[in-house]
Amino acid sequence: MSRVVQAARGWIGTPYVHQASCKGAGCDCLGLIRGLWRELCGAEPELPPAYTMDWSEPQGTEALWQAAARHLVAKPLRDAAPGDVILFRMREGSVAKHLGVQSQAGSNETRAMPGRGRKRSARPGGRTGTARPIGQAEIVNSGPAFIHAYAGHGVVESPLSPPWQRRIVARFHFPKELI
Repeated sequence: MSRVVQAARGWIGTPYVHQASCKGAGCDCLGLIRGLWRELCGAEPELPPAYTMDWSEPQGTEALWQAAARHLVAKPLRDAAPGDVILFRMREGSVAKHLGVQSQAGSNETRAMPGRGRKRSARPGGRTGTARPIGQAEIVNSGPAFIHAYAGHGVVESPLSPPWQRRIVARFHFPKELI
């Protein structure tokens, strides 16, 4: 497992607190990334200015994207890997203002599981036999997922579902020489 993912999972359950970055006490999406930087890389390279929930939306500047590009390493959107920092644009025409850490790559799928179509049960006298069907397929969560701090939820690991995937505008990784 990626060191970044392992560290990020340690933040799950941290309450959502705007502008905070303290594991267990509170953080927002940027605070999660800042806390991971401190945990994995050392001192933060710069402190963010005070910011509102709407970020730089009124000015239309991509402040979060620009800061990420200064300190993280950009990578192609299609090259998803666990540990990537992903940047989201929540609405068309707005600035990108949400961050998360990709915890799992892959695709969502439903597949039949061999030997799982029927449950075996003991019959009187110690014999076993087929008792009842328990389903023809099993949902396998091998799909992409990410860890993020979400208002009203705190730090959670969520499926990186198609609606979330459509909102990704940039992908980065932590500088390898620092982690």
